[in-house]
Amino acid sequence: MIQDLSQTLRSVLTQPGLPAPLSSAQIVFDRPSDPFTPAQTTVDLFLYDLRENLELRTNELVIEKSNTQSVTHKPPMRLACSYLVTAWPVGGVDLALQEQQLLSQVLQTLAHYPTIPADFLQGVMVGQTPPLPMVALHPDALKNLSEFWTSLGNKLRPSLTITVTISMPVFDDVVEFLVTTRTTGTTPATGPQQENWLQIGGRVFDQLGNGVAGALVDVLDAGLRAQTDADGRFTFARIPAGSHTLRVVASGFQPKTQALTVPGRPEDYQITLTPL
Repeated sequence: MIQDLSQTLRSVLTQPGLPAPLSSAQIVFDRPSDPFTPAQTTVDLFLYDLRENLELRTNELVIEKSNTQSVTHKPPMRLACSYLVTAWPVGGVDLALQEQQLLSQVLQTLAHYPTIPADFLQGVMVGQTPPLPMVALHPDALKNLSEFWTSLGNKLRPSLTITVTISMPVFDDVVEFLVTTRTTGTTPATGPQQENWLQIGGRVFDQLGNGVAGALVDVLDAGLRAQTDADGRFTFARIPAGSHTLRVVASGFQPKTQALTVPGRPEDYQITLTPL
């Protein structure tokens, strides 16, 4: 996945219409340690840091319907990938000025895209939601460049940083069955009116999206109770259609009471508990 992000950045920096010398520079992702002596003018994007972007962390579940099933997508990890960008001109005079020119062109190109456009995305980056945010000159970048370059075994040189946040799935999707209707009754002329019953199933989660085992799920007004299994799933095989009050109690969590309409949307049967 991360390699696809690197290829995406390469596609941004090799797009048609860029000015020289950036338009003819090769884009690499090497560690710029000593000796680093490319044979042609080069822009190096060295991936030096990976960390979770806590500001973009979410516990929100995404539920979609697929035929007779509902698929629950647990939120992915939002991974911030930081690159150190350096320029390495080869040939000509005033190499220092060429280096500065290359860096300014890279900065102008990358800063033009607050999020990476779909046309540049490579591999599994295609179709990621939300779009990949990109920050040039990230404020939380390297604090002590001198020590950083010393650790690489090279001398201090001009550089800039670029940080892109991607979505990395860390949990498997959960496949549940959709609500199915069971109808029982007799002919109106010979017995009571027709009555609708439903079979529903859902799941109880904690704040991290993990299933809560052993939780008691009560439909208060219908006198029904179910207990969640090891994955937090519960089922009511026979519940009357209409409005109900649902209560969930689990050890270590605050009890939760909420209104429930049967039949309802699959996401209505996903309950998230708050720790004590």
